[in-house]
Amino acid sequence: MSPFAHTTRALRHRNYRLYLSGQCISLMGTWMTRLALSWLTYRLTHSAFLLGLVGFAGQILTFALSPFAGVWVDRMDRRKLLVMTQVAAAGQSLALAALTLAGIITINEIIALAALQGLIDAFDMPARQSFVTKMVPDKEDLSNAIALNSSTVNVARLVGPSVAAVVIARMGEGWCFAIDGVSYLAVIASLLMMRITPDAPGDHYRPSMAAQLSEGWGYVTRFIPIRNILLLFAITSLMGMSQMALLPLFAAQVLHGGPHMLGLLTTASATGALAGAIQLASRKNALGLLKRIQQGGALFGVAIIVFGLSHWPVLSVIAMAFMGLGMMTGLAGSNTIIQTLAPEEKRGRVMSFYTMAFIGMTPFGSLLAGALAHRIGAPHTLLFSGVCVLLAGAWFWSQTGAMRVEMRARYEELGILQPKKEAA
Repeated sequence: MSPFAHTTRALRHRNYRLYLSGQCISLMGTWMTRLALSWLTYRLTHSAFLLGLVGFAGQILTFALSPFAGVWVDRMDRRKLLVMTQVAAAGQSLALAALTLAGIITINEIIALAALQGLIDAFDMPARQSFVTKMVPDKEDLSNAIALNSSTVNVARLVGPSVAAVVIARMGEGWCFAIDGVSYLAVIASLLMMRITPDAPGDHYRPSMAAQLSEGWGYVTRFIPIRNILLLFAITSLMGMSQMALLPLFAAQVLHGGPHMLGLLTTASATGALAGAIQLASRKNALGLLKRIQQGGALFGVAIIVFGLSHWPVLSVIAMAFMGLGMMTGLAGSNTIIQTLAPEEKRGRVMSFYTMAFIGMTPFGSLLAGALAHRIGAPHTLLFSGVCVLLAGAWFWSQTGAMRVEMRARYEELGILQPKKEAA
């Protein structure tokens, strides 16, 4: 097998090819909306606190509802659920577009529609994460599929913000939202074209939602590798992802730029993340990824500190690239490990807690970042955040021995490792 074929081997699965092609289009619109929404908020309010509040509103429901959504994901046909979430997300983007283009949108509507997207994401994210095993049934291709999906996300992060910056400058934020709304048709079409045996409700249904929720919570808290990865990314999201909420402020006040500078910073982060995802796509399986998570966390924390201290655009762009590389190395590595270790019957609930830890903690980080930036300034806020990320990484490193013991046992059970072979 050639190096290119090995790096893209998950594409041999027809359903995954359809999904990835639809995602390529839809995600570009999504990243256009993310940049446009943050810029629109800053343009209307010029407030670091309200930037954080919009981020909080957009993800607090994801945090609160993800565990319950995970139970529904394990009970329902995941493809049907994904079609429903994509239709709802398209409606949310088109509503943003209509209000913005009409010139009547206010910060209240922005917060309300951001909260609606958070509600949608609570169901969409665990369903999408756990659906990967339906499209790619071969476990040998699972890590490659996750890495390719991450590559697609970051190609969209490269293209989307750059296009959004031009659209905002020439036509306004409303057209970014409109393009995003239409782009959801691509992923909806790809889902409908797949040939997948529907999930049987009887295979996933349990008499009590509370019992299923308790079962899922018990599994992720007792199984040390998954528990520690979730804790690490909960802290990383709380303290480290705050830089995204403050990017408009850095672009305008620290680096003295505008939408183009914001797009450049976002693009730099995506470039680094894409490099990390491509590197992970060449790996055969989850073995050795624990060390990559540690390396990615350390790089992410240091890059945050450098970005927070920088007042030079070139250095800030470089720091953002390394932030993206560190974040993606840890994110894709942890996703692959969790997807490999999690039992199929609990996958929706496990990925809902992953969503809760990684995405759901971000609103608290956004709110905290906005409040801290208002009091001590954005640069000092990122300095504090970077130190917290490094401390979390040091704790995770101290737990490596216990994690490897349990991971080895599970890998042997799955046939990934043979007994008495050294765990990576």
